[in-house]
Amino acid sequence: MKKIQHYVQGQWTEGKEEGIPVLDAITGEAFTSVAIEGLDIPEILNYGRTKGGEILRKMTFQERGNMLKKLALYLTKRKEQFYELSYRTGATRIDSWIDIEGGFGNLFANASLRKLFPNQPYHVEGDPIDLSRGGRFMAHHIMVPKKGVAVHINAFNFPVWGMLEKCAVNWMAGVPAVVLPAPSSSYLAEAVAREIIASGVLPEGALQIINGTVKSILDTVESQDVVTFTGSAATGRLLKAHPRLIQEAVPFTMEADSLNASILGEDAVPGTPEFDLFIKEVRNEMTVKAGQKCTAIRRIIVPEGIVEDVQIALGKALDKVTIGDPRLKEVRMGSLVSKQQVEAVKNSISDIAKEAEMVYGNLDTLDTIGADAQKGAFISPVLFRTDNPLQNTVVHEREAFGPVSTIMPYKIMDEAVTLAQMGKGSLVSSIATNDDKIAKEYVINAASHHGRILVLNRESAKQSTGHGSPLPYLVHGGPGRAGGGEEMGGMRGIKHYLQRTAIQGSPTTLTEITGIYQQKAAYKEAEQHPFKYHWEDIQPGMSLKTHKRTFTDTDIINFSNLTWDHFYAHTDITSLDGSIFEKRTAHGYFIISAAAGLFVYPNKGPVAANYGLEECRFLRPLYHNDTVYVRLTCKQKVDRDVAGAEHPSGIVKWFVEVFDANNDEMVAFATILTMVQKKQETLVEMTEAKIAECVNKLTEEDKAKWGNLTPQLMLEHLEYTYRIASGEIQDFNIATPEKILEKVHATLYNYDKMPSGYDFPLAERSRITELKHASLEEAKEKMKEAREAYLAYFQEHPEAKTKNVVFGELNRYEWYLLERKHLNHHFEQFGLI
Repeated sequence: MKKIQHYVQGQWTEGKEEGIPVLDAITGEAFTSVAIEGLDIPEILNYGRTKGGEILRKMTFQERGNMLKKLALYLTKRKEQFYELSYRTGATRIDSWIDIEGGFGNLFANASLRKLFPNQPYHVEGDPIDLSRGGRFMAHHIMVPKKGVAVHINAFNFPVWGMLEKCAVNWMAGVPAVVLPAPSSSYLAEAVAREIIASGVLPEGALQIINGTVKSILDTVESQDVVTFTGSAATGRLLKAHPRLIQEAVPFTMEADSLNASILGEDAVPGTPEFDLFIKEVRNEMTVKAGQKCTAIRRIIVPEGIVEDVQIALGKALDKVTIGDPRLKEVRMGSLVSKQQVEAVKNSISDIAKEAEMVYGNLDTLDTIGADAQKGAFISPVLFRTDNPLQNTVVHEREAFGPVSTIMPYKIMDEAVTLAQMGKGSLVSSIATNDDKIAKEYVINAASHHGRILVLNRESAKQSTGHGSPLPYLVHGGPGRAGGGEEMGGMRGIKHYLQRTAIQGSPTTLTEITGIYQQKAAYKEAEQHPFKYHWEDIQPGMSLKTHKRTFTDTDIINFSNLTWDHFYAHTDITSLDGSIFEKRTAHGYFIISAAAGLFVYPNKGPVAANYGLEECRFLRPLYHNDTVYVRLTCKQKVDRDVAGAEHPSGIVKWFVEVFDANNDEMVAFATILTMVQKKQETLVEMTEAKIAECVNKLTEEDKAKWGNLTPQLMLEHLEYTYRIASGEIQDFNIATPEKILEKVHATLYNYDKMPSGYDFPLAERSRITELKHASLEEAKEKMKEAREAYLAYFQEHPEAKTKNVVFGELNRYEWYLLERKHLNHHFEQFGLI
């Protein structure tokens, strides 16, 4: 029997002993085993801290985010192989979708968070703090990656999602991971880890996986490490009390099982959409993953007058749940992960039955489709009812980690809140109501005991992600029994793996440390106008002092007429008595507009567009005849993704200070954002002289670095393309499918080289394998003539568009972009550049 392997210290390996068998949850077949003997745990942890950590910590947040995005795309293309393996865990296709594609979704979601972090390896948190009246001594907070490893001890129910929801967060923070999946489903985690390692996307050491229970894993953790645990509250408490965690003060995050409650609002009576939504939600949470979800609904809290209606409706809904082989389309619920888990759930059911009545389900007989109920880890959905939940406390204390839930009544909303809180802390609660006052009353009073609360009604239902779905941008965790920890949570989650440090010093020093210009820091006078620089060459602190402008009565009146802003301070000087204004006052937005007029560089350059205004303050009024000047300073640079047909660019935040020219007093400031193009340094610019130089160098003896073109065939191919560009040849169809044409067209604007192994769609028509001209010299002349014809055509028809077989219709500028890429591709092919 093949053993499940581990990836540690840069290689796949397996434990030395025979191993513990792992069974197929549906058939009971032993198909693999888990063995951990011989693994050097201290060295594994140290390998992550050094090998993986050193590389990750040096990467910027943008680089880490793009790494996660690339990995998510890679895994998504290979997702089907994971579904087939996931059936062995007892999961249906829908169950597996939550685990597999939900896991990949965590990578995508965390990748997008890179936009909220600076373009550097560490984060700058919050606002600067002035520690002195003169503004020359200040403080800020930075957050740097911890120099340890994230040790993730995971549960069996979500082997993919559980691994990637955590790893995505620590990788974004710049911290490597050592993952320990639960043995009973570790074969699926291993399969995903194999693809992750094979992708080569992550730096070596960023991921290590030990597929098995390692009791000594915490014995050598260090203060810079972070430990997370998902599983039972009892196990979590034992781990949390480990002496090494206490001695080294190692951060420990626990996400434990919890007795999550869902409340039916008093308004949601039978016949309302909310009642139907509630029944559907409870049914789903009981049966998805066969109830093996830490967020599943365990307690169903409903108004006392409709307990019977809820019980009947839920019974009918559960009757429709077919159980069996999850590979079959007609099956709605698979099995538990193992026979051992079935016994554990039955033991919990026995305890709950001491104080509650079983009103649905049968533990003795079970009809299954396409599977043997005796061989697999199958169990019926079980519904309990207790009419005295305030006294019968076992339903608030004992969880059956399977398709088991309990109905209980409440008299008034205060009682519903009390019942929900008797679970002593949960990951999630929900309420179905169309009355926002009821929703508010429950949420505000119950929030202290729950990590997340969903309000479900007819308005949100179609787009709601449901009671049991944690989302990467939100906190996943809960107080009390739920562990008191957090996983994910957007930026909050990433910060768990960063060390927050307060830094103090002068504004100039802190500008250099943070990479963000701090007020009153020394300016770095720009050698030319800052708007002439590309994004890469602009640095925080780069500054320009403008010339002066005097505001006139006419300026203010004209601005009022232009904007229709006739506020009395600008237009009625007879009404100023008792106001803060002394004379006709300039509009605040006129001040900012006038400031822009002073600092904006008028000529075309790298600054592509105004991207917005982030903050704006007017410190005192400015009047007619006041004179101002502006100081424009780069505050911060933020990288961005380019969407659509635009050149690569980043965002520059400019700190705009407006000064009274008479006394150099600052009277207004704002942070203005501009989109600034990045340098194009990948491709050689194809000027007429450069093209002539390359063509003249080409000889019959030159050999292609790739492909099967000869020098002459390459020139004839270029000639053919120019004839297409000029409109001479247009009798062909665009080969790129319509659904991706826009995306392909947009690639003209990036600075990437053309792929070397691409087949030209019109190869046969362009006779790319058959010589057309008598000699190489003739081919050179014909290519030159075709290019001149293309340039002349667009000179005479500047607004024209002509078809390209790959990129669709192109205008003059887009043909220029294609020409630059195309010539670079073929000239590099023959070593001419």
